[in-house]
Amino acid sequence: MESIPATPGLDRIPAGSELFVGRTNELERLDAAVAGSGRAVVVTVHGLGGVGKSALAARFAHLHTDRYTPVWWITADSPSAIDTGLADLATTLAPQVASAPLEQRTELGVRWLATHDRWLLVLDNLTTPADAAGLMERVRTGTIVITSRQGTGWQGIATIPLDVLPAEEAVELLTRIVRAERPDADLTDADRLCEELGWLPLAIEQAGAYLAQNRITPLAYLDLLRRYPARMFTATAEGGDAQRTMARVWHVTLDRLADTPLAGRVLRHLAWYAPDAIPRTLLAGVFDEPDLSEALGRLAAYSMITLTGDTIGVHRLVQALTRTPDPTDPHRQPTDIAHARDTTATALTTALTGTDPRLPADWPVFQTVLPHARALLDHTHPDTDTEPLCRLANDLGVYLDGQGDTTTAITLHTRAAHSHQRLRGPDHPDTLASRHNLAGAYESAGDLGRAIPLYEAVLADVERVLGPDHPSTLASRNNLAYAYHAAGDLGRAIPLFEAVLADVERVLGPDHPDSLISRNNLAGAYESAGDLERAIPLHEAVLADRQWLLDPDHPDTLTSRHNLASAYESAGDLERAIPLYEAVLADRQRVLGPDHPSTLASRHNLAGAYESAGDLERAIPLHEETLADYERVLGTDHPSTLISRNNLAYAYHAAGDLGRAIPLYEAVLADRQRVLGPDHPSTLASRHNLAGAYESAGDLERAIPLYEAVLVDAEQVLGPDHHLTRTIRSILDAMTSGHD
Repeated sequence: MESIPATPGLDRIPAGSELFVGRTNELERLDAAVAGSGRAVVVTVHGLGGVGKSALAARFAHLHTDRYTPVWWITADSPSAIDTGLADLATTLAPQVASAPLEQRTELGVRWLATHDRWLLVLDNLTTPADAAGLMERVRTGTIVITSRQGTGWQGIATIPLDVLPAEEAVELLTRIVRAERPDADLTDADRLCEELGWLPLAIEQAGAYLAQNRITPLAYLDLLRRYPARMFTATAEGGDAQRTMARVWHVTLDRLADTPLAGRVLRHLAWYAPDAIPRTLLAGVFDEPDLSEALGRLAAYSMITLTGDTIGVHRLVQALTRTPDPTDPHRQPTDIAHARDTTATALTTALTGTDPRLPADWPVFQTVLPHARALLDHTHPDTDTEPLCRLANDLGVYLDGQGDTTTAITLHTRAAHSHQRLRGPDHPDTLASRHNLAGAYESAGDLGRAIPLYEAVLADVERVLGPDHPSTLASRNNLAYAYHAAGDLGRAIPLFEAVLADVERVLGPDHPDSLISRNNLAGAYESAGDLERAIPLHEAVLADRQWLLDPDHPDTLTSRHNLASAYESAGDLERAIPLYEAVLADRQRVLGPDHPSTLASRHNLAGAYESAGDLERAIPLHEETLADYERVLGTDHPSTLISRNNLAYAYHAAGDLGRAIPLYEAVLADRQRVLGPDHPSTLASRHNLAGAYESAGDLERAIPLYEAVLVDAEQVLGPDHHLTRTIRSILDAMTSGHD
């Protein structure tokens, strides 16, 4: 064999594919890695099954047939397959040995490689480095390219990790596959489909062939994938290779990890998290060491996960497959998958145990858990929610409500309330608490039309189930009073606040945090009613108690300082209001962060205080900056955003810039009518402000009718003695008398 020359044209390479796209950088790296000569050059391309390792090696081989003679491809998924491939090489080079035993022909193939150079040998899908160790010990010339799912154990061998396709190349691959058979195919939403498939080439090829054969759109395929995942992960087009589907590739990889039984359990557990940056600490309470570390190491070695010292990453399609039950697949038994879902819920709930969503010190824990909890909830049907999932939805709803994400908070609290009712019944304290939190989220979103009736219904149920003096009953009454206050209904808010405060102090004691909350809320209601003689001393007393009982940086203490500054401003005492606002703003930025809703509220109120002091040069830029941040953080329709826009218009008005004030007032009014409704106190205030701007512009033909219409509605909605009603009536009286 040693004397047999390499004859051109004896190559064995899989057929080249016109559908191959991209991978320019990877081909260049592979070319650079094999550029050596003399001693054998060996390089391994490794990555997740289906990522395109074989396609890359085949592309490289076809591009360089003029460089190597021969180019020989061996499917190397077992030692026997390697032996057969080497024997075939010997037979091709020397047909006269075809009748020799396999072992002899394998030996001849190895000897030929060892005594020649300028050849390329591709060992495709090598299971483990050990399977080719004997060959590489004997062969010292030529070039060997290995593809493998295993990413470790390649000591002394250059390695090239292969990742998924970039998004644009993934779409190009799908487009080429479909248009090869259907040039006029509708490929709208191809980018969405590729994203859902995680830009994995094998999955895109599988989907593209299915689209072409069955004449469906990417959107239709996405719907099938959502409704029938188990079937779609195994579906092939006519003539397709049933062994080259995502389900089969996944199955084969886990078969190779059979000697590490925990690997499959860990992967099923990871399937319920968000795909990126899963903290390893979240798994510590679920699996024991050192078994956990060994299982993670094996999964990483086979490219099923990516691993750092602190975090884990899993390809989203691997997760989707792992979450999809298949009774015929031992790795995807329905009971095992359900158990993994439940252990994930317990792990995430345990991580939040003992935390308080209102305390900044605990926010990093919520921020860590949040993406993974949302992924778990998104992939779990509410009808299968367990108690840990309900608690998770409730706790995250409270956290997100406090962070200003009221839309998500409402969704989570709605789910928690419905699932608690299904699991525990309508009168269980957890069910009542979930409904109460849902009412609070509606209130935070400014939807008082849903918040108040729900608060009232929950209060009636809590009083009936728990009794009038239970702390939950007292909290429910307090929050209902707060909602009345938010709606401008001080006639119901103040008496209820006073009654709740008396009961809370009697039941829990005057120094209990709930007592301080009630006193703070009552002080705010007095302030709104213009009763500053009672509001300011009460605010000062609450602040003193909170500083003593809580902490100077506790969010409730910061709230008290903010509210006291507001009361000083309402009293016209700007010399005390502005420095206090400035100090609270600095502390909130430090403690809560610059984008927290409470920090934005401090900036907004400080701008208003500057405006009250006539310092429009500081007020207007601060209003503009705060509005931009409100729109970015809370959204354009959030009630706080609408207040900020209204007050910016007011500042323009105060500066005499009616060219900017009037259009902004008109826009705010339209938005408040759409978002809050025509009878909301804030909507009435906007109509009043717009009438004032018309008046300032000398446009009495629009100002007076608008004042008159607002007065009628304010008397009906707010009552004849409300401060807005009295203000409008006074303005109209002055205008009428002046006109006469």
